[in-house]
Amino acid sequence: MELAKPSSKTNRSLIRGIEILRCFKPGMGLLGNSEIAERTGLPPSTISRLTQTLVLSGFLEHDPSRQAYRLAPTVLCLSHAFKTGSAEIKIAEPLMRKASEKLKLNVGLAVADRLEMVYLESIRYTKNIALRTVAAGQRVPIERTSLGRAWIAKLDPDSRTQILLELKKQKIKNWAQIEQEIHEAIESMSEKGYCVANWLPEISAISTSVQLLNGSYASLNLSTPAESKLVDHSENYSPALFELKNKIEFELHKLKLS
Repeated sequence: MELAKPSSKTNRSLIRGIEILRCFKPGMGLLGNSEIAERTGLPPSTISRLTQTLVLSGFLEHDPSRQAYRLAPTVLCLSHAFKTGSAEIKIAEPLMRKASEKLKLNVGLAVADRLEMVYLESIRYTKNIALRTVAAGQRVPIERTSLGRAWIAKLDPDSRTQILLELKKQKIKNWAQIEQEIHEAIESMSEKGYCVANWLPEISAISTSVQLLNGSYASLNLSTPAESKLVDHSENYSPALFELKNKIEFELHKLKLS
């Protein structure tokens, strides 16, 4: 996704520095200046200057032997500060955990960041150790998941058109089919209040929207553990999904009034 064009009220160097931090994804422990330049589209000289600044400010660490950079612990501190300071997570997490244990399903709460959904919280009811790694902070595709499609459905028509155009530019494999599924999800959200998607093999998910304290929306989902036999029955969980949504929104509303 292209960088937003800075306005007179924004700091271009700060925006570029943040774009460098965005380059570090799970599994990318070290990145050199050339790799960062390729991912951001920024000139190598600019990357060199900004990575040095990020090292001095404590957000990156430099590995001299590899001539590359890794995220510094400061970034983890920010993540922890966000999670412990979020009223939404404090309210939603115990309700999600209780629902997960009762229904024997995974429960997730996520918001959009550009063309991906980021988990605010994830409760995994699964014996599969590999799938337990789906945790707060993890990203999933906005176009393929019920979380993402539910979020797209809540956008105003102009914003929805814009994000679909951005997705189309990514030249995603099987885009025509995915786009059709997104429109079906939008229709389902309008008519039923939820949508369903099968993103990974043997896993089915059903999602709806939850209004947050600031008026924006997150996506809330129930998904079947990979080892379950419930893949074709996710729509049966719509009452439980709405019950959880209502409980979270009720508690958030109480907090807002207090």
